[in-house]
Amino acid sequence: MRGDARADSIPAVRTVSATRYVTALREGGSLPGLVEADDDGLYVVKFRGAGQGPGALVAEVVAGELASALGLPVPELVVVELDPQIGVAEPDPEIQDLLLASAGLNLGVDFLPGALGFTTAAPATGEPDFCANVVWFDALVMNLDRTPRNPNLLTWHGRTWLIDHGAALYPQHSDAGLAASAHDPFRLIAEHVLLPFAGSIVDADARLHEEAADTVEAAIAAVPEGWLARGGGDAGDAGRGDADARRAEIGRFFADRLGDRQPWLEEAERARA
Repeated sequence: MRGDARADSIPAVRTVSATRYVTALREGGSLPGLVEADDDGLYVVKFRGAGQGPGALVAEVVAGELASALGLPVPELVVVELDPQIGVAEPDPEIQDLLLASAGLNLGVDFLPGALGFTTAAPATGEPDFCANVVWFDALVMNLDRTPRNPNLLTWHGRTWLIDHGAALYPQHSDAGLAASAHDPFRLIAEHVLLPFAGSIVDADARLHEEAADTVEAAIAAVPEGWLARGGGDAGDAGRGDADARRAEIGRFFADRLGDRQPWLEEAERARA
């Protein structure tokens, strides 16, 4: 169902085709755009050709699908097939270049019309268990982008929704790779916007860690192969080998991080206190 959280399982991410580029959304540096698709839906599209590259899309899918499986409200994610000719009438040359560089598969996030940005009056601030669950989740995926300056939370239909997970799994961009950071206590959790409203992070761990361990493999499998291949494109057998290696690295990261939770649980609780 579009615009709803899916907590019971992780179905395959749907693929839609872009039919109209509506407008640029100039928040942040990646220049996402509002795009209409052939299912009559409107999606905020994160483009593969943006400066953050396909690694940000990998993080969006893995973190977003895992959060949804844990019962956290996340707008539906889809894969958007983009014909670069869709932007030929776009007068902004920067956007034209971006669309040309993003031909093929991109990420779409269901547009929530009328959603409001997060404030301390949001419903979430009165729900300590919910806030603790979000803090626990962001510590698990090492999401550094849920701060007072940039909450990446929306209020829509009386619920608080999690958006924009491209900064999760950020050590994937380092020379050491993602798996090398699996035991990191993630001290940046102290900046989390929901931490002042959160209940016990240890209790959140008891609620969530088994479900996370059971569903993370499916979240990793939901990532399109081309985004995982070296260079972000499909390179036949070599591309599939790259994709398999990347999936294995992400899997090792989560296996180690879920198997040794004490460092980042203690850090989150220390920051909360």
